[in-house]
Amino acid sequence: MPAAESAPRLLGVDFGSRPDRLKPIVVAEGRLDGHELRLERLRALPDADGFLHLLHEPGPWLGGFDLPFGLPRELIGTLGWPDTDWAALIGHYRRLSRPEIRTAFAAFCAARPAGAKFAHRACDRPAGSSPSMKWVNPPVAFMLHAGAPALLDAGCHLPGLHAGDRSRIALEAYPGRSARALLGRRSYKSDDAARQDEARRQARQTLVQALEQGRAGTLGLRLRLDPAQRDALVDDARGDRIDAVLCLLQAAEATRLPRWGLPERIDPLEGWITGVPPDDGHARR
Repeated sequence: MPAAESAPRLLGVDFGSRPDRLKPIVVAEGRLDGHELRLERLRALPDADGFLHLLHEPGPWLGGFDLPFGLPRELIGTLGWPDTDWAALIGHYRRLSRPEIRTAFAAFCAARPAGAKFAHRACDRPAGSSPSMKWVNPPVAFMLHAGAPALLDAGCHLPGLHAGDRSRIALEAYPGRSARALLGRRSYKSDDAARQDEARRQARQTLVQALEQGRAGTLGLRLRLDPAQRDALVDDARGDRIDAVLCLLQAAEATRLPRWGLPERIDPLEGWITGVPPDDGHARR
């Protein structure tokens, strides 16, 4: 096993569709040393330029990004959008305004029966994630709109979707899946100050303890923190820092899994969330 200093740099990215100084993109950086994942630093990116700069940083690095990389094939076909190449699809999607996206997706949903309004990617239900076409609560469709074009412009390598610079590998991550495996439906974060209570703080403490003990993932990787880092994770009531660290853990696990934790075959328009097996039985949220 390589020493931590020679191991690939790992990133975990908690992404937002409209980053600013109050709600920045949060990046957790670390390296693997055997079964220990060392958190080297947490940093905040207050705008889209900071995110693009991150993507252009020289490799080798591998990152887990908390945003969808693709859209449901059923949705793409119904709307008549490019359906043969991910880059062409993202090129089309980026040219749409957010109101245009909302209008197109709302019309798609309005034409469908109750209980089946949204189209889903093949990975959504196994992961328990929101459909990537959802534009509210959470607005993951707008996260895709902000993030996927940046990944394309930066020339990152997206396994199964887009061939790019293989020293800079981007994987779709989903921290909610790791958190739910430990907490069930207990909430550990809120953007609403009125809901940032002691129960959620205790849930974050439970997550941090599990990370340090190697119980937060599937491979027994243990997170190494110093006291200031531990406090930073527990005290962040929005949960952005701990979500970034959960993405970092998923990125670290991907380096130990075949095909970066992706199935042998994935839809080249939809993509897949790293570490999610196709037959996983979690229900969607």
